[in-house]
Amino acid sequence: MSQTLVIVESPAKAKTIKKYLGPGFEVLASYGHVRDLIPKDGAVDTAHDFAMQYTLIDKNVRHVDAIKKALKSADTLLLATDPDREGEAISWHLYELLNDANLLKNKTARRVVFYEITKKAVQEAVAHPRDLSGDLINAQQARRALDYLVGFNLSPLLWKKINPGLSAGRVQSPALRLIVEREQEIEAFKPQEYWTLTAACQSSAAEKSAFSARLLTLDGQKAEQFTLTNADDATQARERILSAADGRLTVGKVDKRERRRNPAPPFTTSTLQQEAVRKLGLSASRAMRLAQELYEGVDIGSGTIGLITYMRTDAVTLSNDAITEIRAHIGDKYGAPYLPASPVQYKTKSKNAQEAHEAIRPTSVANTPEAVRAFLNKDQFRLYEMIFKRAVASQMTPAVFDQVSVDLAAGPDHTFRATGSTLKFPGFIALYREDEDDKAGDSDEDRRLPPLVEGDAVALNDVAADQHFTEPPPRFTEASLVKTLEEYGIGRPSTYASIISTLQAREYVVLEQRRFQPTDMGRVVNGFLTEYFRDIVDYEFTAKLEDDLDAVSRGERDWVPLMRAFWGPFHDRIADTAENVSRQDAAQGRELGIDPKSGKPVSVRLGRFGPFAQIGTKDDEEKPKFASLKRSQSIATITLEEALDLFQLPRKLGETPEGEPVEANIGRFGPYVKFGKSYASLSKDDDPYTIDLARALVIIETKKLAEKNRVIAEFDDGISVLNGRYGPYITDGNKNAKIPKDREPKTLTHAECVELLAAAPEKKKTTRGKAAAAKSTKATAEKKPAARKSTAKSTTTAKKAAAPAGDDAAPPKKTTRSRKTTGTPPAASE
Repeated sequence: MSQTLVIVESPAKAKTIKKYLGPGFEVLASYGHVRDLIPKDGAVDTAHDFAMQYTLIDKNVRHVDAIKKALKSADTLLLATDPDREGEAISWHLYELLNDANLLKNKTARRVVFYEITKKAVQEAVAHPRDLSGDLINAQQARRALDYLVGFNLSPLLWKKINPGLSAGRVQSPALRLIVEREQEIEAFKPQEYWTLTAACQSSAAEKSAFSARLLTLDGQKAEQFTLTNADDATQARERILSAADGRLTVGKVDKRERRRNPAPPFTTSTLQQEAVRKLGLSASRAMRLAQELYEGVDIGSGTIGLITYMRTDAVTLSNDAITEIRAHIGDKYGAPYLPASPVQYKTKSKNAQEAHEAIRPTSVANTPEAVRAFLNKDQFRLYEMIFKRAVASQMTPAVFDQVSVDLAAGPDHTFRATGSTLKFPGFIALYREDEDDKAGDSDEDRRLPPLVEGDAVALNDVAADQHFTEPPPRFTEASLVKTLEEYGIGRPSTYASIISTLQAREYVVLEQRRFQPTDMGRVVNGFLTEYFRDIVDYEFTAKLEDDLDAVSRGERDWVPLMRAFWGPFHDRIADTAENVSRQDAAQGRELGIDPKSGKPVSVRLGRFGPFAQIGTKDDEEKPKFASLKRSQSIATITLEEALDLFQLPRKLGETPEGEPVEANIGRFGPYVKFGKSYASLSKDDDPYTIDLARALVIIETKKLAEKNRVIAEFDDGISVLNGRYGPYITDGNKNAKIPKDREPKTLTHAECVELLAAAPEKKKTTRGKAAAAKSTKATAEKKPAARKSTAKSTTTAKKAAAPAGDDAAPPKKTTRSRKTTGTPPAASE
């Protein structure tokens, strides 16, 4: 009996598909990508048509070996990775590996794609295999090469000119620019005062006849032609209106009309991420992981099945089978009034939406949210319910509103307008309503006006004058950032989640109250790229490059000329910037003014260990003074006065009862108090700039008590038994030894401690080389400023950091970076 080997990307998908295919088929997982570019310079040979050198990914060696072993007993290989250019590339890489190993001789190797993991879809795909798509593979190759060339050339330049461990990306950097420029707009914004006038009206004595109306014309001028900019103007206008109205308004034009609101189309990758952020409070990356789980398959009691179609798609269309099933569901559950006479058709905007043939939808509406709830975790259920409702609602009738607009005259020269809107028929709103970011609010919706007829008189109870101020543009949320990236054509929807994760991992941005704010590091990196590599962060250039890559995927362009057109100018600019731009220029320092005491200039800039203020310059006879910025301060917004306040440290607070001098300062591990020759770290609620002696003494006593409790036993030759971070241990200052579990630490004798120390392994030597140590010593001698204590761990240093693999790559693991100090660090306060 012939054997067919099917390769998918994940083991969860493999398990589901194996059940659908049955005997004669073996299904294995590649566990994602099997090959990647070698992680060093030269992996893309720019001199020879961008030839690319690949290597097997270490963590997937055993999975590839399993595939090789299974292929030996198979006649046919079906490559069934995801139905997009990434999936096409994974299949191609695996094909190349197997072919190079001479394992495809006399075997059939084909490509199959399916957009939902259901029995019907999988069996149909297997019955209609195709060849690998060279166009999709070339597009992915070009994308990967571009990301590599940007990462391996631009990131080391950032390390050299700004700080180790930084990265720049072809798509990541324009996204950072959006956030930074929005923050700059907010900082430059000047609020403008304005006033509004609102009439409190009543058509009869009945309580429900009260309503409000906004000012439409004043002194014969329409509202858009005038602005009430201060209280005096508003008060005088109010008095003119009240005088002209004499307690009543006359009903003028009454406009009644029916308004229809159409349902939103079913989800694409982008709109799914946006709505998951707004409606469910999930991050974009979390939403995509959950969608992957729903796509790959969930055991719903009757067996494992993929609950949704492929979640990486730009299309808003639905298959005819899906529409038929959805329409039947609507008719059965909601009735004929909720079912349009013909299917609702949506037009896909993306020029390259062929990567997936449908929007995201449930694979079967028979699997209602209620029916599968017991088999899903909380977040899986919430996301599935939203996908289900959005897809079904997209095929329902519009919501119908009765909208009324009434003009009310206050004398001949002043007019108010009242509007109301009531839901006449819910249509799709009975199932699903789309959320929005920063919506102004539809105040007229579901607001009824009393019956009003032209010529009627209504009572004018009062005219309220309200003060307002114009507001700056809002900071980006994850949802609005994803939406803006899509509008600009930056990147692909499938990369948005990783772009956002990378920006946060690199500490270029922070998420405060669900809004993105750039860090000083993010501002400096963006400023450097904007100044010297405008194309990399230019929105139109980035979008045009995406269009070019899409053209490659459609077979309309050759990828090698595209690469040449990018690489030449980019390479020249890298070389020019490396040669002619100084580290000081790249750091983009900001002059604040003159120190009144010394007469020297005061500036702020980003240093290796964080943002700091400086009094004086390197050309002065005396060395400049340095002070780290507080966590709440930014290079872009700090004032001269705030910067000068930073030089209060170290602050002398007084003495301990034993006569030891006490001072507050900031060191490499954060703020601390020093007493005599000892140190104690401050808590996150203590500020070295404001802490008083009484509070410092409490911290010192707490530290002394902890030190006292730390010592279990001490011997004359320096051997001690101590309470450590991970439990009791023995030390002589050079070696540490574990204490046997069956021994009480207090009862250990000196001889036993000596024996245990002798048997203990030697301490591991530090991996830091002589050059690094010398550099650190030199930096200490120069007394550079201390870094402010970060709210998140820093990325690894340039020496250990691999150059980024591109915008689609997962952010690297982070390690705590050592920091410079202005004084001796707390000895035992970590």
